Amino acid sequence: MKALIINCTLKRSPDFSNTGAMAEKAAGQLEEQGFETEVIRLNDYKVLTGNSSDEGEGDQWPFILEKIKACQIFIIATPIWMGNLASTSQKVIERLDAIFRDEELSSKENGQYMPYNKVGGCLVTGNEDGAHSCAAQVLWALQEVGFTIPPNVNAYWVGMAGGEKDYVEGGGERYLYTNKTLRYMTTNLAWFAKLLAANPIGTNLLEEDKKAEAESDAEDDE
Repeated sequence: MKALIINCTLKRSPDFSNTGAMAEKAAGQLEEQGFETEVIRLNDYKVLTGNSSDEGEGDQWPFILEKIKACQIFIIATPIWMGNLASTSQKVIERLDAIFRDEELSSKENGQYMPYNKVGGCLVTGNEDGAHSCAAQVLWALQEVGFTIPPNVNAYWVGMAGGEKDYVEGGGERYLYTNKTLRYMTTNLAWFAKLLAANPIGTNLLEEDKKAEAESDAEDDE
């Protein structure tokens, strides 16, 4: 089974990334639980702005999308900038929006979106407020496109307000609360991924669509 972590640092390789350091720690814990784990840095790829599965010439998102299709655990690791998600993290979420329109990203048998029976989690690092808000946005977006969100699947480190020290420099690697929540996250993600592999979700969305249409007066205005 596979786990994929996307490091959404604004930095490019080989520059050091605090978010990447936390992602690597999570990867090690998932590997201990038997998962083949990969961490990729979004900024090392040319991912075009958009909300389709392929934005055309030069777009490397389709390569990343294939990795998402192949994994059972998917984690977005994001830094905080100006109290919000990094723009790179939002770009991942926006590109996943293609799931609602791309017929290749849903089952023809039951209508389930590609992320059904995969689990999602979130890592956050920064030296300013906003970790809870960032995690809420990421986890909501992941469940919206079909990922299962188990309990306690976010972990974060936030340094001193206005400070320059982040996860590694600020002592996050040795901080009990961060380490505890990281362990909760990786263990719960691994447990639920194995559970769903053995007991896949049986909901037939195509049948539910028909039931909804029968009890509705009009289509949504768009």
